[in-house]
Amino acid sequence: MAQSQRGIIARFFLGVWDVFNFTRRLVFGVIALILLIGFVAALRSGGPKLLDKTALVLDPKGSIVEQYTNDAAQRALSNIAGDKAKQAQLRDILAAIDGAAKDPRIARIVLEPDGIDSAGLSTLREIGAALDRFKATGKQVVAISNGMTQSQYYLAAHANTILLHPDSLEGVLLTGFGAYRSYYKDALDWLGVDVHVFKVGTFKSYPEPYVRNDASPDAKEADLFWMNDLWGDYLKDIAAARHLDPARISAQIAAYGDVIKAAGGDMAKLALADKLVDKLATPDEARQMLIADGARDGHSYRRIDFNDYAALIEREHPLDTRPQVAVVVAEGEILPGDQPQGTVGGVSTAKLLREARLDDAIKAVVLRVNSPGGDAFSSELIRREVELTKAAHKPIIVSMGNVAASGGYWISMDGDEIFAEPTTITGSIGIFGIMMNIPNTLAKIGIHTDGVGTTPLADPVDPRRALDPAVGTALQAVIDNGYQRFIHKVAAARHKTPEQIDAVAQGRVWSGTQAKERGLVDKIGGLRDALAAAAQAAHLGDNYRVTYVEKPLTFWERLAMNMSNDALVRFAHALLPQMPLGLLDQPQIREQLRLLQSASDGKLGVYAYCFCAMQ
Repeated sequence: MAQSQRGIIARFFLGVWDVFNFTRRLVFGVIALILLIGFVAALRSGGPKLLDKTALVLDPKGSIVEQYTNDAAQRALSNIAGDKAKQAQLRDILAAIDGAAKDPRIARIVLEPDGIDSAGLSTLREIGAALDRFKATGKQVVAISNGMTQSQYYLAAHANTILLHPDSLEGVLLTGFGAYRSYYKDALDWLGVDVHVFKVGTFKSYPEPYVRNDASPDAKEADLFWMNDLWGDYLKDIAAARHLDPARISAQIAAYGDVIKAAGGDMAKLALADKLVDKLATPDEARQMLIADGARDGHSYRRIDFNDYAALIEREHPLDTRPQVAVVVAEGEILPGDQPQGTVGGVSTAKLLREARLDDAIKAVVLRVNSPGGDAFSSELIRREVELTKAAHKPIIVSMGNVAASGGYWISMDGDEIFAEPTTITGSIGIFGIMMNIPNTLAKIGIHTDGVGTTPLADPVDPRRALDPAVGTALQAVIDNGYQRFIHKVAAARHKTPEQIDAVAQGRVWSGTQAKERGLVDKIGGLRDALAAAAQAAHLGDNYRVTYVEKPLTFWERLAMNMSNDALVRFAHALLPQMPLGLLDQPQIREQLRLLQSASDGKLGVYAYCFCAMQ
């Protein structure tokens, strides 16, 4: 009887499983069929038709990056679900703006900057310059906002007209730049953690939080020096764009408390009174203005998103057989081995440079660097490929983005020419190593370590044991040697003496303008300038096209991205409005100290890294 009952129960659960399995296959089959139909529809339609008097909507969401860090499948799922990507590539924004400037169908740009979470000042300058080129054709840029941070406002300042919501709580919030960090010495002492720092460079401040409770006077002096330069450039740029006095803007910020109180706390009216914006308007009022000045499309104005537009102009000009100037992107921390996009790999980035060097169709290379540095040996692997490219008589130009410091400068120094924005953070020529030992921490909970080794240096980096003084002596010698190699390589690349480089090194950070004054970079300019210089060095004139050398997408990634474009997105979103695909597009967590985690295999790590982020 019991056996019979077990048989009935087993058959019941098997039946439930069969129903579930059938339902699962049916649901996924229906979804696949819908996507297939949409894909065919997208192919047949060839994408949206662009009509005259269309506005290009520039509304990047999340971070503006040189290179996507999330994979193609995640982006495709987000597009199909109707979610805006959490990253926008600088190259796509620039291509859309410059393409629209020459496109008679595009009447204006509508800039919606509120969704930008983060973008470096050099990135903003690149976009601002593109907006200025667009305006130079006689077309208008209209910015619409519900309230802006200073990064968002930098772009809005380049518009012909800025419309701000009259009930905005933040208005235009200009606060200045700051770099603050947490310091852990007391906490580590309380935990019994022994921290050993080995470094060269008076201003190499990265390890300070582990051995101090505050910033050293040297670090404060150096940081304020370059930050004041960047803040001066920021004020100068927005004042020029808005025809204002930078000194008056600075004075208003210094007296913000009294100024806001005098305005009755109305931030929108304050922004209007200070001429930071042109008019107060709700979104529906702004929409009616754009309809009146352009063309109606349903209940709104005729418009196209910048991502759709970038895809459209690529389809309209699919074949380009001109000689190539290649761009290799080095963005993020420099780590050993083969790394994904958004991080610089000693092996993977060196391989991309090697591919560009060996490709006969590529006549020149631009190394686009946006990195605070990282692993010193990996930096050297990449630098060597730059050196080999130059030795092969293929021009290689370095274009520095928001930051190219420490290891980021290491991989840049051998370029034929180095371009930096005035606001690029660079320099920080110095290296360091950190070791943390926790025998006292373990002893607090009754854990002790003991054993034997064949030599006094057996297992020298075991954190459970106190650091052997001989290991400390050896590591400091390695650091000293690394610093000497660093400054000698810079001296050779920059045609200076090691003593001259040492005087501007010592781990000190500079703005792009300050670095040029000290001979660390050659020219002030952005990516566009670097590309033109590369083409000129290769004797191409204006007859070239730009191509990016990156890890190729797999067949399925390409299929997913193609299927997520234009017609299919609207088709799938209309049929599956509740489909929770956005849940699959979770942002990746990027640890600020993950370069240190790369040393968890027990190797001694030596790093060229710049703790030079600012807010």
